Amino acid sequence: MTPLPTSSATEPESARAPGTPEAPEARGEVSGAIRSRLLDGGGARLPRPAEIARCSPYGEDLQLALHLCYELHYRGFAGVPDTLEWDPGLLGVRALLEHRFESALRHDCSPLPDVGEALDALLVEPADGTGVPDFLMSRGESWHLREYAALRSVHQLREADPHLWVVPRLLGRAKAAMVAVEYDEYGCGRPERMHSRLYADLMAALDLDPSYGRYTDAAGAELLAASNLMSLFGLHRRLRGALVGHFAVLETTSPPAASRIAAATRRTGAGAAAGRYFDEHVEADAVHEQVVRRDVVGGLLDAEPALAPEVAFGITATCLLEDRLAAHVVDAWSRSASALRTPLSPATAPHMR
Repeated sequence: MTPLPTSSATEPESARAPGTPEAPEARGEVSGAIRSRLLDGGGARLPRPAEIARCSPYGEDLQLALHLCYELHYRGFAGVPDTLEWDPGLLGVRALLEHRFESALRHDCSPLPDVGEALDALLVEPADGTGVPDFLMSRGESWHLREYAALRSVHQLREADPHLWVVPRLLGRAKAAMVAVEYDEYGCGRPERMHSRLYADLMAALDLDPSYGRYTDAAGAELLAASNLMSLFGLHRRLRGALVGHFAVLETTSPPAASRIAAATRRTGAGAAAGRYFDEHVEADAVHEQVVRRDVVGGLLDAEPALAPEVAFGITATCLLEDRLAAHVVDAWSRSASALRTPLSPATAPHMR
């Protein structure tokens, strides 16, 4: 049998994309072994199945390990050969990590609701107003806004990218509607209006470093899990229904949340550039919600009705992880503590002093 090709650590620097982030620091034996494998160009040992089995499915070590594997499909890491994206050993380890993560999600999301009921529930806002947007709007300070922006930057700087993986897996009405919504996400052809660019502008206005991947080390497992979910769903054709469910959650819940955070930017004097990202989502996603429900979800289920439980799973899993993240952030802030693993340095921009 012809041996599988091994990855080369001598890939030319010119082959790597600009703005490639540094690999984040390890958080345990599994993420440490994967990080070493990446930085060694594929020569270091891989984590053993028994080591992965000891990891908490929502914990720091496993979630960072997944992030390290998934980022190879986005911009990669500085000093890591692009050829490792399809390294057979890393893909095998990623499959074990994904199995542990997905199994926990399916257990915790059971029993699944009806798709229509799950979509209707997204339109009902909690009466207690205890979420992150409510906190920011009612009593958030400048440092809360900066922490929120830094946390979310882990995936907002590639905001729509994971959802694009579902496009070739959709048919007819669902495909056309998905592309129409994503066209808005990418600024309707204008790079300065891309939502990821608007988010970078938001970060700069809050005196944060808008470099891709800059705050991954500061983000805890709760944020990494919510971010990894998008890649888990996006990279597997069998999970196309779940990715559509995830997309429905984001487009449905975005307008009210964005409206509250936009109000927080004005109340704290963060400036017009900081609020522009959220104002854009108030307007655009209010239209998207109807298109997603009627044409993306509806079109998918008309073509493949057997995927209804997977759409419901995508909705439920997304809400589960977003609720865990929100609980972590609000609990920390309510104690006047940082929601980050490493607190941010003080702002230096004039309006943030």
